[in-house]
Amino acid sequence: MKTHIFSLVFFLFSVAQGLNPKCETQDQDSNLQVLHIYSPCSPFRPSKPLSWEEDVLQTQAKDQARLQYLSSLVAKKSVVPIASGRQIVQSPTYIVRASIGTPPQTLLMAMDTSNDAAWIPCTGCLGCSSTVFDNAKSTTFQSLGCQAPQCKQVQNPSCDGSGNTCIFNMTYGGSTIAANLSQDTFTLANDSVSSYTFGCLQKTTGNSVPPQGLLGLGRGPLSLLSQTQDLYQSTFSYCLPNFRSANFSGSLRLGPVGQPVRIKYTPLLKNPRRPSLYFVNLIGIRVGNKVVDIPPSAIAFNPTTGGGTIIDSGTVFTRLVEPAYVAVKDEFRRRVKVANVTSLGGFDTCYTVPIVAPTITFMFTNMNVTLPQNNLLIHSTAGSITCLAMASAPDNVNSVLNVIANMQQQNHRILFDVPNSRLGVARELCT
Repeated sequence: MKTHIFSLVFFLFSVAQGLNPKCETQDQDSNLQVLHIYSPCSPFRPSKPLSWEEDVLQTQAKDQARLQYLSSLVAKKSVVPIASGRQIVQSPTYIVRASIGTPPQTLLMAMDTSNDAAWIPCTGCLGCSSTVFDNAKSTTFQSLGCQAPQCKQVQNPSCDGSGNTCIFNMTYGGSTIAANLSQDTFTLANDSVSSYTFGCLQKTTGNSVPPQGLLGLGRGPLSLLSQTQDLYQSTFSYCLPNFRSANFSGSLRLGPVGQPVRIKYTPLLKNPRRPSLYFVNLIGIRVGNKVVDIPPSAIAFNPTTGGGTIIDSGTVFTRLVEPAYVAVKDEFRRRVKVANVTSLGGFDTCYTVPIVAPTITFMFTNMNVTLPQNNLLIHSTAGSITCLAMASAPDNVNSVLNVIANMQQQNHRILFDVPNSRLGVARELCT
């Protein structure tokens, strides 16, 4: 409670003093400021503020697209979701600064733990945003040819007419992209990485592509982790700010230095059907003090089907496969003891009167994570509706994936320690 009061007092003091949000905070050492796309520091926030209900419904539509995309990764099928009557902009939720080229050009790239290769919009890109990387002005930029070993590590590689440039095509959410495989110097905070391999976007379709590019934090061969093993030892952590804490930001900490010592760990699992995703072993869910009755097969890690549970930075609201979600929802409702349950979009457990909600605990191998109300409930700004911020996984070709999403991760330090195959979680006030 004291923390909330302090945050409110500091916010009011900042407004009274006419201070700007900390938009010019400099990234230092191997620590990068993480901004929510709706923060005042973000150029991607909506120009016209949405109503709370519209905001929730749009976010759900984006999440639905992302869930289908993640499921398609596991199924190794390209599923391009079709949005009925609602434009889907399926960009990941958090952005970091990166500088590319010599002299450096700064872009705000989306961080995505479920993708590998970085890609950025380059000069002349069709369908890209107005902010692009002018590769002609960088003295260290080069395109990679079809014989380069990296050309075999991207999706759907092909050669341009001259045979001098490796081109790759992929789907991302509801979009398709075409990029030239390229190299240049990437600078993150104070760390400079020469000859970093990335996709220089030439053409995009759809509305899913992050406007200034994407930084892949997955485990594949062209991810940030794989390309900076000597520098960061395949270790990073982030602390994501609540999107309501507009004047503050979280952090992305690269490398083993400065990571928390007091932290609980669970093993990271590797799924051969999708080795880039960060699978963990969810063994149960507790609502209040009761472990709910979930069929073991609903949450079991299954390399054959691609089933199991992943930690993802780009999905907003946690999705559980239907038997797991129904068990959690039923026990949550039983404990809230309010009869008038209503719905809002994909949320089916909403209330129009004040409620006292039970905690929900995700039980992983060797680690329990108990979520307070801030990580479980969304409230309308007018205070008239409160919803349990979880939903059932979309019913599609491969709805075997449970996704622990970023709202449930907010105000926690999430540590990815790939060399030791473990994921750590510790409470931390990211704001």
